[in-house]
Amino acid sequence: MKQVSIKAPGGLDNLVVSDAAEPAAPGRGEITVRLHASSLNYHDYRVCAVEGALPDGRIPMADGAGVVEAVGADVTDFAEGDHVVSGFFPGWLTGDARPVDFATTPGDGCDGFARERVTLPATSFTRTPAGWSHEEAATITTAGLTAWRALVVDAGIKAGDVVAVLGTGGVSIYALQLAKAMGATVIATSSSDAKLDRLRELGADHVINYRSTPKWGEEMRRLTGGRGVDIVVEVGGPATLSQSIVAGRPGAHLALIGVLTGASGEIPTALLMARQQRLQGLIVGSREHQQDFVKALEVLDLRPVIDRSFPLEELAEAFRYQESGAHFGKICVTM
Repeated sequence: MKQVSIKAPGGLDNLVVSDAAEPAAPGRGEITVRLHASSLNYHDYRVCAVEGALPDGRIPMADGAGVVEAVGADVTDFAEGDHVVSGFFPGWLTGDARPVDFATTPGDGCDGFARERVTLPATSFTRTPAGWSHEEAATITTAGLTAWRALVVDAGIKAGDVVAVLGTGGVSIYALQLAKAMGATVIATSSSDAKLDRLRELGADHVINYRSTPKWGEEMRRLTGGRGVDIVVEVGGPATLSQSIVAGRPGAHLALIGVLTGASGEIPTALLMARQQRLQGLIVGSREHQQDFVKALEVLDLRPVIDRSFPLEELAEAFRYQESGAHFGKICVTM
């Protein structure tokens, strides 16, 4: 089978395509999945692009979608022919025992899905929404579930809420679509007027160019009559968090997801306290969260936005396209 792995010391130039042995037949509690698609996330890009982030020989990619080819003993959730999608934290099945690192995350702490077949515990997967393509399903694992947890699990979104989404990456687009599907008003940002037009087409009620309007938090408050937004899907990190705090109403929920502008920085804690806002860090979600999300996707009028797909052999080029920032929504690779 074909696979892509990282060669030390790492970096995109050291993503190597090779032929590998087929996985073992499934044992007790395991399934074999013929993978057909993965999707790119910032986490995947970071560990592949930074030298030394992954050990020699690691197979990258956290997202994987495909078809069950074989089922081991005692597996009751799946049968041959079922369409499935991977989980970001395979060991976090339910409850509040949240992982605090990426030791179990495919494509980081263990081998991921940049290959054609895997044999893994059945609990490493959930079903995909009925009728979804493999590429669409591959966007669920990381980007989709992150948006779901931010809005639904943690923030408890309700119809009539005002939600702010930052940028046009996979999480932000998913959050926009979910928020609109659940009856919220959405304010979206981008540095590209052309992308702002596309955000409007997806249903954004208000759009802001954050380059021409650097104090976009104040603009969001103006757009809400001075009240502020209820939920901010904060993917930027330290360089954007202060404006997110300004944008939020008293008691707003700020879902801290991304570190696109760095791992640390100055936070206006006095303003956060004065507004009595809740700053909630999160990393994706559990298997139970994903199962609930898939159920919701089967009744919501929502399909992920896929910008472009590359064959698995061109994974490095797909990452370079991601690096360019030209994409809108998700980038996929197909096997």
